[in-house]
Amino acid sequence: MLLLEKLLALGSAVVQYLSVLVVVTAAYVKQQQQSPAKQQSQQQQSQSKGKDTAAAGGDGAALSPAELKKKAKAEKAARRARERAEREQSGGGAAAPGGGQSAAGGKKGASGPGGAGAGGKDASGAATPQKGGHQKQLPRRGSAQATGQLGAAELKKKQEEKNVSVFGHLYGQQRRTTIAGAGKEVHPAVLALGMQMRDYVVCGSSARCVATLLAFKRVIEAYTTPLGTSLARHLTTHLSHQITYLSTCRPLSISQGNAIRALKLAISSIDPSVPEATAKASLCDFIDSFIREKITVADQVIAGSAAQKIQDGDVIVTFAGSSIVKQTLLAAHKEGKQFRVSIIDSRPLFEGKNLARTLANAGLDVQYSLMNGISHAIKDATKVFLGAHAMTSNGRLYSRVGTALVAMSAKERAGGVEVPVIVCCETVKFTDRVALDSIVVNEIADADELVTVEPVQQLTGLPDPAAQPAVEPKKGGKASSAPVETSTAAQSKSSPLEDWKESANLQLLNIMYDVTPAEYVDMVVTEMGSLPPSAVPIVHRMSTNM
Repeated sequence: MLLLEKLLALGSAVVQYLSVLVVVTAAYVKQQQQSPAKQQSQQQQSQSKGKDTAAAGGDGAALSPAELKKKAKAEKAARRARERAEREQSGGGAAAPGGGQSAAGGKKGASGPGGAGAGGKDASGAATPQKGGHQKQLPRRGSAQATGQLGAAELKKKQEEKNVSVFGHLYGQQRRTTIAGAGKEVHPAVLALGMQMRDYVVCGSSARCVATLLAFKRVIEAYTTPLGTSLARHLTTHLSHQITYLSTCRPLSISQGNAIRALKLAISSIDPSVPEATAKASLCDFIDSFIREKITVADQVIAGSAAQKIQDGDVIVTFAGSSIVKQTLLAAHKEGKQFRVSIIDSRPLFEGKNLARTLANAGLDVQYSLMNGISHAIKDATKVFLGAHAMTSNGRLYSRVGTALVAMSAKERAGGVEVPVIVCCETVKFTDRVALDSIVVNEIADADELVTVEPVQQLTGLPDPAAQPAVEPKKGGKASSAPVETSTAAQSKSSPLEDWKESANLQLLNIMYDVTPAEYVDMVVTEMGSLPPSAVPIVHRMSTNM
């Protein structure tokens, strides 16, 4: 009986277990059938949630201003890249007015009933040609600029081919031709001086130094110290703009550099507590005293000392048109000395013409010749007087190109008799630089200055033998009423070197200075006395420390 009860209890437990197993199995099968639809709905919910997040970020609720700006830039760059790609695919045609709208709607307009393919109007309303017609392609944006850059590069390359390679390091920035592009800080007096220096109206070293100081004097008089700074600090910067402009018109001379250095030293030594009007007045007085002591009085002393070297019956040879040599010859003539002057000149400046005219008007016996007649001019010479652009620390003379040839010809002339070579130079032209030749340091002028030649006056009126003969009229024809070409027409013919830039193997060199060795110079006359070339560095040190 007990065993039967146990078996019945076990059977009921098994039945319950089987019923539970059936329920669980049915639930599992139902879940497996519903899982694909549930996954799809979950994906849709996640996508909609992402869209809501992006929309919230686009509205600025979740993005910072920096991120919004970055996002806008990225969208703009992408839009421009897309438009550029569409323009390139269309064959380089210009985009329609409206920019991005026409580019974005181009596909719709082309496929629509009034698209460009049908020969109607595009999205912007602009008429388009029929299919198969020839459409004129407009140049792309920036093509003119690219062409200009290419032309400038070709021009620069062509100019470099015309540069003499030995002096290639001297070809820098070209001289300024106009005042266009000058800074607003540049004073009008400095603007005018720069153009005068470029055109050789103010040409000599001393003349440029005096003109520069006088222009700076006007700059200082018109100067006003800005608020928050002092005159000693700001005026030097203000003068630097003037100096930069002058150097673009023509490189500064040694005397100009020394004068500017002295002026800046005077400016830096001004006490900031001094009133502006007093400081400006003291600087103007410094400029006046510098011109008077270093140039005006110095020239008078040098002219008087060098005139004592001239004796009656001397034949003085000089080169170009030095102002201090002119004063020396006039001073000797005023003393009643009888002597002749032989002036040697050269192209393209012909500075000796003005010197010859001045001396001849003063009553001196003057002979004028070009460099090709130097052997004839030097054979009767007793003394040679030369001007100077600068005297270097190793005693060499740095002066107008051609000076070295004159000095060497005087020392090595036929007959073995050496002619004394005397240099007249102010100490403001002394420099601590060392010059071994005229290649390392020099000034390159425009090569076109060598091309222009003044026409020679023809007095005979004979026709040019190189000209083409005139065609004779036929018999029975009327005589031509055109006048016969005179010598004036022959004078107007162009120079043989007018098209020198088109010649592939032709280069022109126009240097301004050369270097004369110290052994060809016997004496240097300064306001501190007459001294040998070897004493130049000592005198320069003394003059700068005074």
